[in-house]
Amino acid sequence: MSAALATRALGSTKLRLTELGFGSAPLGNLYRTISDSDARDTIIAALEAGLGYFDTAPYYGFGLSERRIGDVLRGADDFVLSTKVGRLLRADASVRAYAERWGFYSPLQFEPVYDYSFDGVMKSWESSLQRLGLARIDILYAHDIGRLTHGDRHKSSFRELTQGGGFRALEQLRADGAIQAFGIGVNEIAICLQTMQYAHLDVILLAGRYTLLEQDALDELLPACAQAGTSIVIGGPYNSGILATGTRAGGTLHYNYAQAPQTVVERVRRIEAHCDRYQVPLAAAALQFPLAHAQVASVIPGLISRHQVQRTLTLYETSIPDQFWQELKSAGLVRADAPVPPMVNGD
Repeated sequence: MSAALATRALGSTKLRLTELGFGSAPLGNLYRTISDSDARDTIIAALEAGLGYFDTAPYYGFGLSERRIGDVLRGADDFVLSTKVGRLLRADASVRAYAERWGFYSPLQFEPVYDYSFDGVMKSWESSLQRLGLARIDILYAHDIGRLTHGDRHKSSFRELTQGGGFRALEQLRADGAIQAFGIGVNEIAICLQTMQYAHLDVILLAGRYTLLEQDALDELLPACAQAGTSIVIGGPYNSGILATGTRAGGTLHYNYAQAPQTVVERVRRIEAHCDRYQVPLAAAALQFPLAHAQVASVIPGLISRHQVQRTLTLYETSIPDQFWQELKSAGLVRADAPVPPMVNGD
């Protein structure tokens, strides 16, 4: 890396994550295709910008994201890498090039199958090493466990982790030094609290549930993590897009992987008015806000181009006046008990 970003400790492990990390779901051709060369250029730009934490998953493009990440990181020295378990990829000859599946436009002929069992976790880990072409994975997350994903099948899926050996596999890998940390990667708070009753999690990757728009995690989850020594990695800091684009860009406004409801649109418009007054980019406030909490180790927006990497670094470094945050609290747009970022560079 040619630059250095601030790092934070991950739980009680020896790992340190850069405050700004790389979310690689877009490299699996999420919602649109990008070329191998553009994907490679994006990862190289992130390394050059000092990003030292990269997160991927078998599900992202059904192996495509892992392959792209591994092809670049294989030549790098100083990075932390996480991927996920809980879905195995099975060959499917019926897959045709770039047909949309589960939001991904991947040509790889695989379909995901849930498996949170001991054998499933072990096979997923070994298969990810093969796709990445790397000798190590630092962090494993049990991916998308919970009722939000599984509905009525949640109990049986959760039993695979707790009684079918999924957690035992993760604990064994950590004890053997094959990985340095494990946790869960989810989009809901309830399953985090439930999971913490069954396993010591080093980290939780929480997407969309502690953001400039949502702070319910302050009630139970973040205090529980502080007590347990569990770090939080924030995915989806823009709540699926609306905090990145704002309400004025035109087109469909996205929130939580769907069209934004009017109540959310109106709330964002109110935040935008304060942004205008202080000349603060909405996306900068959204990116920086979660990092003010002591339990948050890193924020990992999805990145898809060299320009986007550079833009994200600028947002991360933008100075935001203290008064801006105080006005958001006074207006009821940010919770009064939410930590807020200090001014950057002492401006």
